[in-house]
Amino acid sequence: MNSILKSLKTLTAAMVLGTVPLSAYAEDWKFAIEEIPGSIMDAYAQEFKKRIETKTDGDVTITIYPMGTLGTPTDTVEQATDGLIQFTNVSIGNLGTIVPESQIFLLPYLFPSDAKAVSNILSNSETIYSDLNEDFRKRGLEVLTMYSEGPQVWTTNKEIRNPDDFSNFKMRVMVSPILLETYKNMGASPTPLPFGEVFGALQLGAVDGQVNPVPTIEEMKFYEVTDYLIWAGEQELVTTVVAGTDWFDTLSPDRQKLVRETMAGMSGFIDGVVSDFNQKRLDTIKSNKPEINLVVLSEEERNVFRARSEATASAYVDSAGSRGEELLKTLKTEIASTHQ
Repeated sequence: MNSILKSLKTLTAAMVLGTVPLSAYAEDWKFAIEEIPGSIMDAYAQEFKKRIETKTDGDVTITIYPMGTLGTPTDTVEQATDGLIQFTNVSIGNLGTIVPESQIFLLPYLFPSDAKAVSNILSNSETIYSDLNEDFRKRGLEVLTMYSEGPQVWTTNKEIRNPDDFSNFKMRVMVSPILLETYKNMGASPTPLPFGEVFGALQLGAVDGQVNPVPTIEEMKFYEVTDYLIWAGEQELVTTVVAGTDWFDTLSPDRQKLVRETMAGMSGFIDGVVSDFNQKRLDTIKSNKPEINLVVLSEEERNVFRARSEATASAYVDSAGSRGEELLKTLKTEIASTHQ
């Protein structure tokens, strides 16, 4: 049944992709994103498109497929491995069933709170672009870049300041074993739901809260159906742009260099976009809903959740094995040296 469903999804995607007119002379690279037009991912894809098309004098064109156009984020990853599309930008949380080792970036309180330090790690980490990329390549994927969309923020129907407040609280999370473990350890009842169903679930009370960066909360109007925005400092929303190895490995060295250098040169651009989006979207939320409650947990309050989260690292090692343990050790060393 699963193989039939996958075949139908692949056929549907192929039909959609086949409707794009191609120039007789241009290569058309297809770039899927899991967010809507006007989002951070859209800004990234649009800038990449502009730079590539300019550098190649139009010999390469890029078509962008926003949220839902080609199916779920997991579908687009499979399409990249199958060579139907060239790039997809997905949140790490959506890769849990494909590359379990990647869930290291979902571990709570792993990253420092300084945005520049986080950007430096995600842009330059040897652990990511050498060690972890080996695990991606085993699944037919090439890691081209990673960046953060900013700190994760809880939107909830009540104030949450300690694990007891999470009792019988249904927190929507992405379908990731580590996220399920994270919120279970924090005291909540984690509830995986497709992204497109979150607003309705909050509105109807099927879930009591969800977690996303501020720009996503504003774009998807989650603040309209919740009462609190809570900064607990536990995670960054890390996203990655990947390509299928079957396609990427067939590119000429010059084309591979073009892709890598273009994305490497965009770290400053996307950092500025993320900072701008987070501030402006928060201003919009406060303007549209002045009565919204903004809560920033104190360091003492965060330490309680931090202590409860230690078991999540053990769960990651259990799921990713000795390989995960090795990656966690080397990444923590990199983070410590970067944050000195």
